[in-house]
Amino acid sequence: MIILICGLPGVGKTTLARKLAVLIRGVVLSTDKIRKEMIQNPTYSRQEREMIYNILLLLAKYLHEAGVNCILDATFNRKRSRDKVKDFLKLPENQIITIECVCPEQIVWARLKKRERDYSDADYAIYKRMKKIFEPIDSPHITVDCRSSPRENAKVVIKKMMEKDDR
Repeated sequence: MIILICGLPGVGKTTLARKLAVLIRGVVLSTDKIRKEMIQNPTYSRQEREMIYNILLLLAKYLHEAGVNCILDATFNRKRSRDKVKDFLKLPENQIITIECVCPEQIVWARLKKRERDYSDADYAIYKRMKKIFEPIDSPHITVDCRSSPRENAKVVIKKMMEKDDR
């Protein structure tokens, strides 16, 4: 199974991904972590972003083929970036689950203000910029309000995924 965790910076994607990974015995593949491991001083250019997303997809494909559940932790702020995952992996719809993390802006602001020594370089200015370009998710997905407990949110996601499988 492949899970895409989408959302703006600071909403709680990585925290949810880590809690969810424990419950599904999966691995988290993070664009922020990949970027920092590969590039000492990232520029966040279009070419660099494409390279990081391509690496993310290659890792996801390899791990999925090895039977490992993967959680892809990235903003996936454009429809084309979400579609690229589906096109590249060529998996049935029930094998890819999209989760959109949302959170009130004042909480995001407080989280980003406290963030230190993290793989993400996003601050509140980047959050505002990304918010302007984030394209709504128009395909079936699970929305998670990340002001709640990450552990409880992960359990809710599992429950919704199981309900989806029953349909």
